[in-house]
Amino acid sequence: MAAAVRDTVSNLIGKISGMGVQDTPLRQPSAEEVAELKKKYEQANQGQVFARFDTLSSNDQAQLFHQLSTFDPEHINKLVKRANADAAAALKTDTPKSLEPLPENATASILDSNPDDLRRWYDEGLKLIAENKVAVVLMAGGQGTRLGSSDPKGCFDIGLPSKKSLFQIQAERIAKLQSLATDVSGNKKVVVPWYTMTSGPTRQATEKFFTDNNFFGLAKENVTIFNQGVLPCISNDGEILLESASKVAVAPDGNGGIYQALITSGVRDDMKKRGIEHIHAYCVDNCLVKVADPTFIGFAASKKVDIATKVVRKRNATESVGLIVLNGGKPGVVEYSEIDQDTANAVDPKQAGVLKFRAANIVNHYYSFSFFESIESWASDLPHHIARKKIPFFDTKTGATVKPESPNGIKLEQFVFDVFPLTPLEKFAAIEVKREEEFSPLKNARGTKDDNPDTSKQDIMQQGLRWIEAAGGIVSKEAGAVGVEVSPSISYGGEGLEFLKGRTVNAPALIEIEEKKA
Repeated sequence: MAAAVRDTVSNLIGKISGMGVQDTPLRQPSAEEVAELKKKYEQANQGQVFARFDTLSSNDQAQLFHQLSTFDPEHINKLVKRANADAAAALKTDTPKSLEPLPENATASILDSNPDDLRRWYDEGLKLIAENKVAVVLMAGGQGTRLGSSDPKGCFDIGLPSKKSLFQIQAERIAKLQSLATDVSGNKKVVVPWYTMTSGPTRQATEKFFTDNNFFGLAKENVTIFNQGVLPCISNDGEILLESASKVAVAPDGNGGIYQALITSGVRDDMKKRGIEHIHAYCVDNCLVKVADPTFIGFAASKKVDIATKVVRKRNATESVGLIVLNGGKPGVVEYSEIDQDTANAVDPKQAGVLKFRAANIVNHYYSFSFFESIESWASDLPHHIARKKIPFFDTKTGATVKPESPNGIKLEQFVFDVFPLTPLEKFAAIEVKREEEFSPLKNARGTKDDNPDTSKQDIMQQGLRWIEAAGGIVSKEAGAVGVEVSPSISYGGEGLEFLKGRTVNAPALIEIEEKKA
């Protein structure tokens, strides 16, 4: 079974498209190899991908041949059929969802937990970091298109006084954690390896950005960039679409592709060699993310769970967020569009004025390494979801590239939380964190109402202001000032700012270099 799943995984991940630029010329296939592959696609009723093969140059033939060799057309057909069936079944069902919040023994909250528990979790997490048992996986396959940028989203400058990118902010948090762990343990070789998952469109630019910025001060050998998988785009008629005469149109397989990519990239093997036992995975667009948060790691480790997730409290009953719930007795995520009004407005009987269903999903997860070792046993059970899109394609009959005005096809994707229902409840937990301290997603361009560069900047600056005032500092605000940027190199989570007690900081300001402590 494991070997079969590994073969499937390999077939699903594009080695040409989606895996960066080829550094060496591709081997020319023999006529027999072409004939065999063509027969395989024709038997799957996908022979259209070879329609213009004989007119291509030898190099283009090699490119198309090798790309098509990475996919199993019959398996792609099965994925499409299954995804369509699942989507149809979801539309037809009129059975109300059996939803309940997670049980109390599977949850905790930073908002109201015993301070002694919080300190214990933090200390335990920092100890595990000091023992080099913690790794970070960053999901960074998205481009900044909606932000008006063609660069990977992690390269984006949200307008902080320091002009730091999201990548740099997160790298500096890792470096600071390594330093904090060294201070408490005496281990001068603390390493939190950083594995960054990119997609085809973002891989090369991400590698260049990391290299140009000297990996933001982290050791190069502890930073790994790897690609998530790709799947062919499919027409509404079920045909694999071509981007050009010599290239299949492909799309990243969603953030749920992380599980398969960990295997095929060799990342899981690298974790095992390093002795990693605990993994923090998150999305690049959250500027407030506490990378490898010791409290989160300690909480999950103390509960001995395979998966834990951070949530924030839903602002109100109408906020458009997915929720972590028990669905039919299994942990999972239910989208806001799937919840009826009565359920959304239900109040917690134990807390007046607090929503019963309030655990908003922020794609911020913990995994045990032992869980990653089981990927082969459940990877084939994860569903694929359909995204209907306008997909430019090469018309094999006319030889022209068509840019459709309405959705003409589908992209298949998996979600990182699709694995939650497969996890025994006793191996799953959630911890509620403060939104203002840990969640500020960057989704939209400037000028929009929410989740844009200006709100991200403001959230970091306001956090810094709170930290300084909590440490006894005084912040003098000019008209329109939004706060103070406190560099991760000075403080990971508000600690170490005692040197500002009694001092006045004129906002807006940047607290970054050691001289500021003088």
